[in-house]
Amino acid sequence: MSASHAGAAETMRSAARGFLTCLTDGQHAQVLHPFTDPARTQWSYMPRPRPGVSLVDLSATARKAAHCLLATALSRNAFAQAVTIMAFEEVLDLDEAGRRGRHSDDYWTAVFGDPDKEMWCWRFEGHHLSVTATIHGEDVVAAPLFLGANPARIHDQADSLLFGPLWREEDLARALLSDLPSPLRHQAVVAQTAPSDLITGTAPQVEPFDQAGVCGADLPSSGRDLLHRLISVYLDRLHPTLARPELDLGEVTFAWAGGPRPGQSHYYRIQTPHLLIEYDNTQRDANHAHTVLRRPGADFGADLLPAHLATEQR
Repeated sequence: MSASHAGAAETMRSAARGFLTCLTDGQHAQVLHPFTDPARTQWSYMPRPRPGVSLVDLSATARKAAHCLLATALSRNAFAQAVTIMAFEEVLDLDEAGRRGRHSDDYWTAVFGDPDKEMWCWRFEGHHLSVTATIHGEDVVAAPLFLGANPARIHDQADSLLFGPLWREEDLARALLSDLPSPLRHQAVVAQTAPSDLITGTAPQVEPFDQAGVCGADLPSSGRDLLHRLISVYLDRLHPTLARPELDLGEVTFAWAGGPRPGQSHYYRIQTPHLLIEYDNTQRDANHAHTVLRRPGADFGADLLPAHLATEQR
């Protein structure tokens, strides 16, 4: 479901133009792709070759411009999460003794279409980070929006949390599950074993799941407050110019799979007709988290395409 975000659309256009002017001719050719390129919807949060240009190959000015483009879609808090996730590649590389050659500059920026035209798209992506924004005139869809972390948490020798870019996403959901009265908790837990990863994976489009889980309207007041706070964590990832109210708890379902205690593999999802949130933490002894915010029927601007095609046919 699209919405007019004129300020966000123009800010993204300006940031994309600024980024493109910082590139060499060769990099310019790497970054720009037709809007119809199939790669536009072929996203991934795993290490792999990607369209676009890598931060490691950019000048300091161009790298800053790429970060500025990313920041047009994210709130200040989410931008801090994103750059922390990028930095965590160095921690993961240390943990792996450099076997896979991970580094914090292995993040790529690509533009699909022309920012000076009516419809275009940009993506900033690498391991555990994928942000796509599709723009049609003044309408913007920022989805899929993926944030992951490995390790999910870093503790000191006294087991105090030092760093955890996605700790709120985990702790609030577990607090919500624990807060539920036994009958509602039984309803919320849809499986005793968590799936090994996000169920929707990297599909270009997703459909809402069935209504398994517990409805937000059925929760006690403390549970409704926790669910509201948890959804806000995800919606607040978006830049304030992209925000829109979506918290009718009567439409929301919350479903959990896996163990309820810290250190146990677990998964949850939250959905409304126009919003799907997934969280999975099963790898590395439940210290490797994946999260995504998706728009059923609207990811990659799918709901903007009919208006675009109608405009082109005039």
